[in-house]
Amino acid sequence: MASFKFLFKNRARHNIGSKKFYIAWLKRFFSFPEAFKRNFRRWTLIRKGAVIDETAEIGVITLGRNAKGLFIGGNSFIGRVEVALHDEVRIGNNVCINDGCKILTGSHDITDALWRHVKSPIVIEDYAWIATNAIILPGVRVGTGAVVGAGAVVSKNVAPYEIVVGNPARPIQRKRTESLNYNPCSFLAANLAWLKG
Repeated sequence: MASFKFLFKNRARHNIGSKKFYIAWLKRFFSFPEAFKRNFRRWTLIRKGAVIDETAEIGVITLGRNAKGLFIGGNSFIGRVEVALHDEVRIGNNVCINDGCKILTGSHDITDALWRHVKSPIVIEDYAWIATNAIILPGVRVGTGAVVGAGAVVSKNVAPYEIVVGNPARPIQRKRTESLNYNPCSFLAANLAWLKG
């Protein structure tokens, strides 16, 4: 859910006493518990050090005590996601990350006799879509408009507008359109109650 401040400032304003006025405020009243939960999650992550745009939708993000190094851009939707935040994770604008995804910035060097910890940042660029249960491994950059298919395991960079599937993730022949102009958060009822009424 977008921040309360953003929703209130940008709320649909209907004539006081009109039917639309009462309907809008009833929708807002009934969506308040969900709005409160999502805003509390946002506040908790920001308090732990994350930088989150006021229009981003935050689901349940599981990570350690520290959220410093997590950056989430505007109008991005993050579902139930697990983030191993050993290094930075930068999520652009209008990104959709579905439930069950894992974003892992740390691992172990299997060629090292001491099995030392290795880490590397992850960047997910604007309009990327990470589908359900996908896994993004350390050091990966997912390009603008790219699609990571459900259950894919991504160990290498994904080019802009490329579609990758499988384990290990490999590109398919088809590419995504390059004229993307959507907001993955716009369909959420709690946002619509405030912004449309």
